[in-house]
Amino acid sequence: MDVLTDLLDGVRARGAVFSRTVMTAPWSLRFASGAPLTLATVLRGQAWLVPAEGDAVRVRAGHIALVRGSAPYTVADAPDTPPRVLIDRADYCGLSDPAVVPDGGTVLLSGAYDNPGGVSERLLRALPPVLVIPDADCHSPMLALVTAELTRESPGQQAVLDRLLDLLLISALRGWFDRPGTSAPPWYLAADDPVVGQALRLLHDRPADPWTVAKLAAGAGVSRAALARRFTARIGEPPMTYLTGWRISLAADLLRGTDDTVGAIARKVGYANTFALSVAFKRLRRITPSEHRAAVTGTRRASTGRQ
Repeated sequence: MDVLTDLLDGVRARGAVFSRTVMTAPWSLRFASGAPLTLATVLRGQAWLVPAEGDAVRVRAGHIALVRGSAPYTVADAPDTPPRVLIDRADYCGLSDPAVVPDGGTVLLSGAYDNPGGVSERLLRALPPVLVIPDADCHSPMLALVTAELTRESPGQQAVLDRLLDLLLISALRGWFDRPGTSAPPWYLAADDPVVGQALRLLHDRPADPWTVAKLAAGAGVSRAALARRFTARIGEPPMTYLTGWRISLAADLLRGTDDTVGAIARKVGYANTFALSVAFKRLRRITPSEHRAAVTGTRRASTGRQ
């Protein structure tokens, strides 16, 4: 399995929410759903996305914008147009008549991962706060399918929307990763290195193995010194440091996406017992695995309105 496939394997929308909105200038929408990841695209016209922090970015027709994090953001006809409508979770999934599109009107489509467990923490940590992928790099026929699905009510619709959001996200990410000069993570840019790429595949395929630099170097077909030097140069950290971060990220996803015990998760990611995982987890995350799980559970309950 390549590293990108492994990362995208954690993308599983559950209860994805969508909004299709038709607007005429001046207009400005304040999105505050609290979703960990939102995808937005302009089907007609153009828009400006104003994040919680940083500069506004233009989103043209066919471009796909990804917004990471739960902080509110604004989409408007111009960067300085003040918000006129607040969009929270309850305002998603509204249907709009596809025939009602005024001349010159802008059509905005937005989809959000409403469930915190629907997209892996590993993927979120790899993304910038705001990412816009041009249509030329990510021409997706799924946009038409989402639009068609939102204009009707059919059995199984939620499952269809969940899968379409996943496909849209994966298509957008592949377009971003493949763009020349992209700011993609080092582990992706190093995938074509015959030595480092092989080492990464081994670590991702078998994170629970008792890896040492010597064993990893043997698997990559080079000396220990050569692997350590080359891996650090391409990835920005030594192999065992990367492995620790990968194991903890994998554990974090399992803690929020499964009901496995901490001990069972520890063994899945390469630690002998609960104590060993807890020590490593707290060193990197400043909280224990149990505290991490409790925090995620609280966030999930808040997002769904459960008590």
